[in-house]
This record gives sequence, structure tokens and C-alpha cells, in this order.
Amino acid sequence: MPSDTSLSLIWFLAGAGLLMLAVVAIRMIFAPENRQERTAAKRLKGMRPQTGHGIAEAMVRKQVQRATGLRVPFVGDPALLVRRAGFQGREPLILLTVALLALGLGIAISLRISPMIAYPAGVVIAVWLVKSFLQKRHAKRVDALTQQLPDALDLMMRGLRIGHPVSATISNVGRTMADPIGAEFRQLAEQISHGDYLTDAFTDFADRVGQEDVEYLAVSIRIQHGTGGNLADMLGTLSKVVRDRIVMRRRVRAISSEGRMSAYVLSALPVLIYVITSYTAPDYYGAISDDPMYQPIAITIILLIVANFLALRKLVTFKI
Repeated sequence: MPSDTSLSLIWFLAGAGLLMLAVVAIRMIFAPENRQERTAAKRLKGMRPQTGHGIAEAMVRKQVQRATGLRVPFVGDPALLVRRAGFQGREPLILLTVALLALGLGIAISLRISPMIAYPAGVVIAVWLVKSFLQKRHAKRVDALTQQLPDALDLMMRGLRIGHPVSATISNVGRTMADPIGAEFRQLAEQISHGDYLTDAFTDFADRVGQEDVEYLAVSIRIQHGTGGNLADMLGTLSKVVRDRIVMRRRVRAISSEGRMSAYVLSALPVLIYVITSYTAPDYYGAISDDPMYQPIAITIILLIVANFLALRKLVTFKI
């Protein structure tokens, strides 16, 4: 049984973790930019009651990915992460998920090692799992949008060449193309129709998406707006560049697929061996679990496996 000092330390760590989660939740929910978005949405709802699905209210929110001033170690800006994953407004649910995961993992790990190590490890693993999920959602959405971006630019280019204004070409992309890029261009059209500058609307678009190709589009629009020139030709050139980058990404991904598979296999193999051995021969590790060196060696092995996975993943991840 753990001593009173150990129990006090565990409760102190648990209380500190819950306090940190509460601070993050309050900051994310009641941030000034969130209040501004809610005020704008309410005003637009009164202005446009005929929009039955609330598209205008949701679209015209300028969800600019500004730094909130709160950065969590190894996580970054949680508000930015949640917004880019498309879960804005669900921050309390995300924090509750982290807390429940941390509690469940802490209880499970404490069956093997000391609770003083198990519960902090549960918090770290829970935060990492939720962060990975949000990043996967963001990456999936960005990948789908990037595949559609060249077609959207070509559609804008053709509209400009036959004499349509920029706002009309943006609205046309939003009407004719599927989501996610259709939804983003509908939001662009709503922002411009409600008085936003074209450059500001595209800057917001780039900040919401967080992808280099979209940032190139926003920068190109700003340069063209400031210096003049043929916007249709610029969009055609940018469309070709984006297509070439997509092809290059696919080639690099195909070439590095063997390395990625090796990273997964080499990292999963020790865990698989441990699970199979514990199931087929419980006394193999159980007989030495009471040894004082068992926990330090086990923790060292786990850290080495994680470091091995991260190092291999870094070697086969290329940014294009």
C-alpha cells in the first residue's frame, strides 16, 4: 500500500493537472476572439434570418488563427489546434475526454508500476493521444482541400478571363465545388459580401487552413492587389505550381513508404513480444516484477522504444 506521503503527492499532482486543464478551458472558451465571433454571429443572424441552416453565421466568423497567448509545453496553442481540426465550440468535451483518458490510463498503468509515475504518465499519454487525433483530423481536411485547390484556381481563372469580377468567381467556386474547399470559398464570399477586404479574407482563409499552398495563394492575392497585374494568369501559374507540388508529395511518399513501414514494425515488435510473452508465460516477467531494478529498466526500455519510433519517423518525414 502506498504511504500517506505518496498519496498526498498523487492528490497534489492530480489537483495541479485539473487546475491546469481548467485554466486552459476557461481561456479557450472565454477568449476575447471567441466573444467577438459570437457577437458577430448573433448580429448576422438578426440581419439574415432567411438562412435556414445558419450558414452565414457560421461562415462569416473570422476564425483567424491568432496566438491566444497560452502555449502548453509539447502541445502548442490549444485553441489553434482545436480550430484547425474543426472542433471549435467543443473545447469542454475535448478537455473532458483528456481527463477521462488520463484517469483510465493512470489506473491501468498503476497496476504495473507505482501510482506516482502511473498517473502523470497517464496524463501525458492522454494529451498526446488527443493531440494526435486533432492533428490527424486537420491533416485529413487539409489534404482533401489541397487536392481540390488547383481545380478551384482554374475555375477562378476561367471566370476572370471571361470578364467576371473576383467576388463572382469566388462565389462560383463555393457553389459548384464540393466541401471542404466549397465551404471555405463560401465563407470567403460571405466575408467579402459583408465588407471584408479581399486580401483580408484570403489571409483569414490561409490562417484557418494552415497549409503552404493556401498561404501562397493569400500572398499572391496581396501582391497582385498592391502592385496590379493579370490576376487570371497569376492564378493559372499558381494552379500549375500546386499540381506539381502534389505530384512531388506523392512521389516522395511512395519512395519513403518502406521506411515508414520499418518504423512501425520495429517500434511495435517489442510491445508485441511483451504482450505475447505475458499471455503465454505469465511468470516470465511476473517472477521478477518485485525486483527493485524492474521498474527503472522497464521505464528505460519504454522511453527507448518511443525515442526509436520518433527518430525513425523523423527520418522518413519530408516537408515539401
